[in-house]
Amino acid sequence: MKLFSCLIAVLLFLFQAVPGLSLPKDTLRCVRYHGFCFHSEVCPTPFAAFGTCSRRQKTCCIDTTSNFHTCQDEGGHCVPPKIKCLQEQLGLCPHKEWKCCKEM
Repeated sequence: MKLFSCLIAVLLFLFQAVPGLSLPKDTLRCVRYHGFCFHSEVCPTPFAAFGTCSRRQKTCCIDTTSNFHTCQDEGGHCVPPKIKCLQEQLGLCPHKEWKCCKEM
């Protein structure tokens, strides 16, 4: 019984020590872009919605006053990877692997 208790303690420690080990993919993506997960569907000011968190149960909101602006805020368009951009632009796209284009 002591061995089982020690094993459970080690597993709990690993879940706490390794960031992102037990988080859903959408939450990890939100955190990677310095976002925050809110319970409401509408993000409070100065945040903007940027997808979901907690397996689509919460809204991922990013701070619009930081350096992490969305593609549309910068005047660009989010396009799938198969479309080629004439000029790429900095900005976040809500779909994974998509890129921000200034001109297509």
